[in-house]
Amino acid sequence: MPVTEFTIQTPRRDAMIDITAEVNGILRESNSGEGIITIYCPHTTAGITINENADPSVTHDMLRQLDEMIPWSTPFYTHGEGNSAAHVKSTLVGCSESIPYANGEMVLGTWQGIYFCEFDGPRTRRVIIST
Repeated sequence: MPVTEFTIQTPRRDAMIDITAEVNGILRESNSGEGIITIYCPHTTAGITINENADPSVTHDMLRQLDEMIPWSTPFYTHGEGNSAAHVKSTLVGCSESIPYANGEMVLGTWQGIYFCEFDGPRTRRVIIST
């Protein structure tokens, strides 16, 4: 079960970045026929999710709704770094996705893509892949 990683530079505080092509490339290089690929984010203020990748307004809507539900600033947060909202968003989105693959290709739905979700950027982040 090979493990590899790549880095991503996030552009702003909140972003959803389509990483499907990078993950597909790693899967192809692994020469694995079938199994489960896991995409993991080792950061507490970022996440990994699967969502529609055909219409860019979906990621805009997702980030906007997360901001409405989890505001950046509130008197209830006590975390000293001032990024509690990012920690909450990361927990809700989750830090990994597992996707079956067959014949060296992920079994994703027609409109599905894999997103790296940044909630406390801009930063250089790591994404870990296991096949």
